[in-house]
Amino acid sequence: IIGTAVESIETAEDRDQFNQLIVRLKLRQPDGGIARSAEQARAVAQRIGYPVLVRPSYVLGGRAMEIVSTEEQLDFYIRHAVEVADDHPILIDRFLGDATEVDVDAIGDGENYLVIGVMEHIEEAGIHSGDSACSIPPFSLGADVVEEIRRNTLALAKALKVRGLMNVQFAIKDDQVYVLEVNPRASRTVPFVSKATGVPWARIAAKVMCGKTLSELGVTREVVPTRHVAVKESVFPFNKFPGVDVILGPEMRSTGEVMGIDESFPVAYAKSQMAAGASLPLKGTVYFSVRDGDKKAVIPTARKLQSAGFNLLCTSGTWQVLAQAGIACQRINKIPEGRPNIIDAIKNRQVDLLINTPTTKGPNTDEGRIRAAAVLHKVPIITTVTGAEAAADAILSLQQKDWTVKSLQEYYAQMTSDGVVGTADKSALDGAVAAAGV
Repeated sequence: IIGTAVESIETAEDRDQFNQLIVRLKLRQPDGGIARSAEQARAVAQRIGYPVLVRPSYVLGGRAMEIVSTEEQLDFYIRHAVEVADDHPILIDRFLGDATEVDVDAIGDGENYLVIGVMEHIEEAGIHSGDSACSIPPFSLGADVVEEIRRNTLALAKALKVRGLMNVQFAIKDDQVYVLEVNPRASRTVPFVSKATGVPWARIAAKVMCGKTLSELGVTREVVPTRHVAVKESVFPFNKFPGVDVILGPEMRSTGEVMGIDESFPVAYAKSQMAAGASLPLKGTVYFSVRDGDKKAVIPTARKLQSAGFNLLCTSGTWQVLAQAGIACQRINKIPEGRPNIIDAIKNRQVDLLINTPTTKGPNTDEGRIRAAAVLHKVPIITTVTGAEAAADAILSLQQKDWTVKSLQEYYAQMTSDGVVGTADKSALDGAVAAAGV
């Protein structure tokens, strides 16, 4: 096997070895444990406190990964989702609610290591990294936090003696940086990082794995865009499966990715939605229905959309909170409250954007039926508070100014002229431009 040694891969994947590595490097990680029986699982969850994130060991794509909030939910998960045994342990970690997740890609040649991309997720923690939109460079994290993320990443790469690419996932909670997991291999984010920075990282990594050094390849420092922002958005197949509930979670559901790029984060985000086939409306009616824990958090977003000229349509609980905040909104019936209700409004093309953070999941629930109706009638759906905030800012930006399109080569040339990519990195950038046919 070329590249990173099998022993390093085992260290990253084996929970006991990984915990020892984190302690040795004096890094933070959410409290957790390993369970090889239902009794052990209950004991670990009780010790660290609910909610917890549970998953099988050695999992890809977030398969069978779930957030559980009670012992009853944990018992259901163990009975129906996975087999728990000595040779099939499950991992249980404290779930960091309302945290910001960050993906970081890095490259190493066994001696020298380099961060190649720091990506801030737009959706909050709990959404699989493959399903979450993300931004290069980070759009809201402080410089100190980003620098700590870089230090942690390089420490992990050095300890694992990475030869090739590596991906690290972090959670940021109250400005504290937590390591969630480390994968000493190429991640699905690498093509996005290459498009955003203009450097063919997969090709460089392949040469490194075959024995080249980073210095021999002219790769000596991180490339961070300073005059543009790139936003990766996931593409979902929900329109192919009428009636399916579109709620996202720890298990990956996307089947593709697109990118939006612009000088500002809001417009880059708007472009990513266009590319994903869910263009944001610039006028019309927005439907709000959010769970109790999100009602106050969604007030600023509702106020922005009202100032943008949108009519707001809400179910009773959300309507009451927004009205008390001085935001004009119209109340509409839930499905059990009679007709006309929200599904009627969707069918009659009276809703242009749907914002719904779920209290229940599943195609047979009232909320699931509402979300399925929105998919069927091609109404854009947002199911997180942070996603709604990004959408509101994007809509305001599109209303205030015209947006333009530039080629990737123009962005790359601008990075070179600004000195973002120096002479030592020029060969890598030239390779990217040549590969693009310029």
